[in-house]
Amino acid sequence: MPEAPTSLLSAWTNYYVITGSAAAALTGLMFVAISIVAGGRSQPSREGVATFSTPTVAHFSTALITSALLNVPWRSLWHGGVAVGIVGLYGAVYTIGVAKRTRRQSAYEPEAEDWIWYALLPLIAYAVLVGAAIGLDRLPALTLFAPAAAVLLLLIIGIHNAWDVVTYIAIEQPARSTRPAAGCGGADPSNGTPDSGAAGSSASREAPRTVPAKP
Repeated sequence: MPEAPTSLLSAWTNYYVITGSAAAALTGLMFVAISIVAGGRSQPSREGVATFSTPTVAHFSTALITSALLNVPWRSLWHGGVAVGIVGLYGAVYTIGVAKRTRRQSAYEPEAEDWIWYALLPLIAYAVLVGAAIGLDRLPALTLFAPAAAVLLLLIIGIHNAWDVVTYIAIEQPARSTRPAAGCGGADPSNGTPDSGAAGSSASREAPRTVPAKP
């Protein structure tokens, strides 16, 4: 009956209003964070931003879009399922592309935790959206928990990744890039006299290498 889908979706209205509002607010904060980072000492690379920061905005946007789609008074849950499925499918393809870009990029060497939060968990969230789209018309009351869980997971992923990027740039990267190397500088701290000859030449060749930031 046409009232059934509206009745089932209306029970989730408050939930998706909360998640959609949170996703919109966090997306705005990402713009602020990137602006602050761009104005700081450590300039993020375009490659790093596309790999680590842009996907975070994409996850927040997906949570916002999904929350909005599941607040639409669809005449049939099948229509809503198709819309959610398209979003999930696009997100899965996008995440696979991000994983490939992460492997190719040279701005930062990802660790196991990075692969989990930047590739595996987002792919799971998008796969859940696709699965929910398939079962939404068959078992609507039970299946509606799946997109709710996926939206929440995307918010958690986005929060974690945004904090990870900001803390790396604000704390770890400056500490690594400003760490003095042995033999650098014009004076010998043991006797207060300037270095000379081969020692000075060696020091200039062994200047500390700046570790690229995770933008």
